[in-house]
Amino acid sequence: MTCTLWPQINKEEFRGVWVYLERDGNRLKDVGLELLGKARELAGKLGDVEVGAVLIAGTEEMAREAIYHGADKVVLVEGPHLDVYSPVEYGEAVAQVLSKYKPEIFLVGATKRGRELAPYVAALLTTGITADCTALDVEPETRDLLQIAPAFGGSQIVTIKTPQRRPQIATVRPSVFPKPPRDVGRKGEIAVERVEVRRRTRLLSAERRVGKDIADLPPVESADVVIGGGRGVGSAEGFKMLTELAKLLGGSLGATLTAVRAGWAPESRLIGQTGKVIRPKLYIAVGVSGAVQHLVGIIESKVIIAINPDPQAPIMNYADYAVVGDYREIIPLLIEELRNVKTRQPEPPSQK
Repeated sequence: MTCTLWPQINKEEFRGVWVYLERDGNRLKDVGLELLGKARELAGKLGDVEVGAVLIAGTEEMAREAIYHGADKVVLVEGPHLDVYSPVEYGEAVAQVLSKYKPEIFLVGATKRGRELAPYVAALLTTGITADCTALDVEPETRDLLQIAPAFGGSQIVTIKTPQRRPQIATVRPSVFPKPPRDVGRKGEIAVERVEVRRRTRLLSAERRVGKDIADLPPVESADVVIGGGRGVGSAEGFKMLTELAKLLGGSLGATLTAVRAGWAPESRLIGQTGKVIRPKLYIAVGVSGAVQHLVGIIESKVIIAINPDPQAPIMNYADYAVVGDYREIIPLLIEELRNVKTRQPEPPSQK
């Protein structure tokens, strides 16, 4: 049943699948582009409806990038108090745009910002939301979004619907869906919407609290090579060794929940059910036991190498290559060999 205090809606007025595009400085986060690919799939099942996107304080170049990845229309949202992200002002801006264009489905990346923004938008629009979905589908006859997500600590998978309200809102973790190929020949519409929102928050200061070495590495969800550390690494010093290996391989650094809680790696590097889902070409698990909460985040990796002193560790059953041994003996050998390879590489030919 629907709350009697909520305004009544006509579901037939809502059409289309829209995506929230989150920015990371002057670039779009990959999760928005990944969701555009899924939005195109859902739109096809609903009768080739429009795929739209909402981008706040972005640029036309960013909007064109979204079109290249599947959007039919990108709404560039402008207005006062939108220069710095805030879930309050941004939530009101997104709600205004959705109220005007009336999409039936709205997808948001389950990043830190997405997880706080989406519920705020849902509350303003008096609709439902499902968080951290791992799969999405639709019922063509009802046009209901099937929002599939883990529940009860990952022990069950549930399917949730929002049959009485629109838009249907779901958040999806980065890397759950593959990023669609970039097609610079795609055409689409870029619309500018100016909104008025009331300022209710003010940023006093911002501080990066990540160690410089780790901060220099690419985001874990977008890297082709990821080195993941777990409880078995044992210390922050051990993670410095993994960081060095990641740099030599041109990759990134990830961590299990235990390692993050111990303070050996920042939360932005967390892989698993409560963190990032990754799909790199190579994942090297160092001192990782292989708890199901972590496996959820790495299972899409093309190749998994596990380094662990315990041959019975669960991770060994999921690894393409299992190395039984102490990482403190194995990783230094890898680092030394990689340094030697770089030293032996010939100098590029002179341009003279």
